[in-house]
Amino acid sequence: MVFTSPVERAMPNRLADERDALTQQLDFHRATLLRKLEGLDGELLRRPMTASGLSLLGLVKHLAVTEHGWFLKIYGGLPEPDLFSTDTDPDAEFRVGPDETADALVGQYLRTCERARAVVAAGGLDDVVTTPWGAEVNLRAILVHMVQETARHNGHADIIREAIDGTTGH
Repeated sequence: MVFTSPVERAMPNRLADERDALTQQLDFHRATLLRKLEGLDGELLRRPMTASGLSLLGLVKHLAVTEHGWFLKIYGGLPEPDLFSTDTDPDAEFRVGPDETADALVGQYLRTCERARAVVAAGGLDDVVTTPWGAEVNLRAILVHMVQETARHNGHADIIREAIDGTTGH
């Protein structure tokens, strides 16, 4: 089955206040990631396209883990297990297992983003939390980090998608 993104990508309001600018940019980049998957079937979505084995679905899986870690566990303080077992391989969150489907991974990403939106909406940009490694960080910095993290991986997705079928832009 060919993937169709379940979300619409909205252009951020260029006159938004700080909170809305950050959250709208993040939502724009979240939706952009899923647009990179448009029109591809499961085999192409999971196809390793780099020497390290990176795939489009691997990027989705990694960003679900990253959203979960930063927004729900670190900022929200929710005592939750990791989304995916990483065993002893620190890069396991980038790899798609044989039993992991596009529907399941994209669904997990969407659910995690929705939960992250709720946590962010309830917080203040100046709220400070301490990371597991002892650094203090506020919600503003976490949002900035997640915008750049998602945008950076969209660049990887651009290159992977072009290598798969020549599609650019999106």
